[in-house]
Amino acid sequence: MNEKNQAPLRCGLLGEHLTHSYSPEIHEALTGGAYTYSLFERSPDELATFLKGNEWDALNVTIPYKQAVMPYLDEISAQAQRIGAVNTITRLPDGKLRGDNTDYFGFARTVRASGVDVNGCKTLVLGNGGAAATAVTVLQDMGAKVVVLAKRSTPVAGVIPEPFEAAYDRHTDATVVVNCTPVGMYPRSVGESLLTLSRLPSIRAAFDMVYNPARTALLQEAMELSIPAYNGLLMLVAQAKRAAELFLGSELSDEMIDTVVRHMERQMGNILLIGMPGCGKSTVASLLAKRLGRRLFDTDSMVVEATGRSIPDIFATDGEEAFRALETDAVRKCGMESGAVIATGGGVVTQRRNYAPLSQNGKLVFIRRDLDKLPTSGRPLSQANKLKDMYAYRLPLYRSFADVEVDNNGAPDETVDAILRALGYTETEGRNT
Repeated sequence: MNEKNQAPLRCGLLGEHLTHSYSPEIHEALTGGAYTYSLFERSPDELATFLKGNEWDALNVTIPYKQAVMPYLDEISAQAQRIGAVNTITRLPDGKLRGDNTDYFGFARTVRASGVDVNGCKTLVLGNGGAAATAVTVLQDMGAKVVVLAKRSTPVAGVIPEPFEAAYDRHTDATVVVNCTPVGMYPRSVGESLLTLSRLPSIRAAFDMVYNPARTALLQEAMELSIPAYNGLLMLVAQAKRAAELFLGSELSDEMIDTVVRHMERQMGNILLIGMPGCGKSTVASLLAKRLGRRLFDTDSMVVEATGRSIPDIFATDGEEAFRALETDAVRKCGMESGAVIATGGGVVTQRRNYAPLSQNGKLVFIRRDLDKLPTSGRPLSQANKLKDMYAYRLPLYRSFADVEVDNNGAPDETVDAILRALGYTETEGRNT
């Protein structure tokens, strides 16, 4: 560790596309700012110059450089050599560069925390990069029978990949799947998945190393099929904890991992409000966003802004189906955000297609208000239909979408307090400081 009179260590993350990385906040939460942590976006032709330069003291390494950095290192740990990938680099006192693999610790902790016993299980690992090599090594050490599926046939930790189609031809008896590719990651491939789990009837656990969004298309399908699903956030935090120990040369408590995971889930996850027209979603969302210091989105306002027309006009001229299509476009745009508060239109739950983009990166809160307190003025469907009948139809839909349900018959500030309690926020986290 640096002496007090020395400048703090210059640490960071090396990769190609890092705009949406959570790593700086994770390292801050783990160490309380014991070192600076920057994002170093570099193209492949800049890699050699950067590694030989003097901009940094220690690094984490992510896609696509976990294997590419290895020729530039003077020392590589035995574990990293066995895996064939490096995700942590430290500069030794003599200036030499040492490579380690803390992803092994992170993924192993994720599997253990899930409670899934992979011993003897046929496990499908998707991808053939550095992350896949780590997963293969961990799983083999745990006794799993590993099958790698990838576009290229380059061996991964000694396993020769098969094409993805082989999953449906030869491996329908697989019981675990692990996505080690960026497919499904925000912002470039949200909603995409390499496998269709419904065609793999024996799968009983799904892991995805992607952590943004929290629920990738793969994990959402798993949840719809009642298959336990685990994203990459725990792995990210656990490997960061181990990397921080290497950066600082001192140990951190393992208890920090779960604490930081819970913190990141709340800070980066969206809070989405659903409920009947006039139940107070917009008012509560505005107060909630102000309380937490978050960005605010309103899908009805997004439709109005995109079309330059009022919602009653869209209904009257184009009909409900046209409005629902515009609403879904708005849902898909704001659903990809993180750390936002989002108010939705009352009928958003009538289109099942809206659930995936809404739930992929946050918690849905059903705002409930008594029928006699719901206004109808300026609300096309509330005027055209009997409110009681509409509520009877939509109530089970709201509850099927919602993670939590909160009453809004009192003061809006009280509703905000109730939402934060229901979502597990601490008093400090529930205040914009």
